[in-house]
Amino acid sequence: MKFSEIKELSVEELENRLDESKGNHMKLRFQHATAQLDNTAKIRDARRSVAKIETLINQRRLEEAKAKAEK
Repeated sequence: MKFSEIKELSVEELENRLDESKGNHMKLRFQHATAQLDNTAKIRDARRSVAKIETLINQRRLEEAKAKAEK
């Protein structure tokens, strides 16, 4: 999924995607440890996907907190 598509999701949807991405990352790490993974670049991509989603969630929460503080 592209970053521009991820940016359009709500916080709840982002949290669901985060759970999926973390599960996928863990699965890939186990496959790599048991020598079942052919393309190890998938691990890096999964880790970066988790980081992107976590960053967006954090940004949204900070924006909400800032908006509440201004009121």
